[in-house]
Amino acid sequence: MDKNTTGTPSAPPLLDIRGLRKTYRLPRGQTLKAVDGVSLSVTAGETLGLVGESGCGKSTLGRCMLRLTDISAGQVSFEGRDITRLRERTLRPLRPRMQMVFQDSHASLNPRRRIGDILAEPLRVHPDAAGRRRSAAVIYDRLHELMELVGLPATALERYAHEFSGGQRQRINIARALALSPRLVVADEPVSALDVSIQAQIVNLFADLRDQLGLTYVFVAHDLAVVRQISNRVAVMYLGAIVELGETDSVLHHPAHPYTAALTAAVPRPVVGASRAIALHGDVPSPVTRGTGCRFHTRCAYVQDRCRVEEPALRPVRPGHEAACHFPLAGD
Repeated sequence: MDKNTTGTPSAPPLLDIRGLRKTYRLPRGQTLKAVDGVSLSVTAGETLGLVGESGCGKSTLGRCMLRLTDISAGQVSFEGRDITRLRERTLRPLRPRMQMVFQDSHASLNPRRRIGDILAEPLRVHPDAAGRRRSAAVIYDRLHELMELVGLPATALERYAHEFSGGQRQRINIARALALSPRLVVADEPVSALDVSIQAQIVNLFADLRDQLGLTYVFVAHDLAVVRQISNRVAVMYLGAIVELGETDSVLHHPAHPYTAALTAAVPRPVVGASRAIALHGDVPSPVTRGTGCRFHTRCAYVQDRCRVEEPALRPVRPGHEAACHFPLAGD
């Protein structure tokens, strides 16, 4: 699929998030802001890469998108329908159309059940498009179709999770996510635990399936090389908020936010064409005790007085490219 020419979706979004917040109450009256006012739109057929350091809120945001985690504030719309406060009974018919692939391929599979039983479960639980229960013959055919889609032999259906490698288990998890023919798939760090050569195979599989089935992805990762390979657009997340958003080549080759520039510089093989190298020092501040101003100012090489007292809004820095920075980088 060709990449978008701008960072803003032109078609009506499949997924639309407005001001999403997820907070957790801690002892002694403290509040942890895991996701802090995120707004995003994802158009049908595109892949949005969601990147950032560990603990920045990427996985929590991904779960909130699918209502696997309750939302503290804001709005989530899927296929034009507000699903923010839907009860599980009302939300259940939408579940087949929005699925998730989890990071830990081993923990995601029941070790006591055969792969065929694991993949058949959603097909038995959810009715087909006409509201009918699937017959055993229909489920049998679908299981074999899924194995072919993810590049595994049909004999895999009779085996258990421990009999497979990490890459094969992730293929099985992808097959399970595809079982009910979803429109949206959120992939939460799906290749981070795999060897580099296997990572490339799984990323290629995701891309092939997207093109073949017309899928839409939110692809959560911390590896910029992986994100660049598969994503149309990139959203960079820091301390619970989106600090940069735009078309992939623009964001990774010409970052406007110092945090994004530091991430590109930290890649062992830096992104070709990155505008400058900025070292990333220190640790991410606590989301519990974060002070005022720009959330990145304690680690920013270009910090000024305004940054310490005023939080910047996400605003355009060039066509289709936004950054939450008072003094965005020029992006050579």
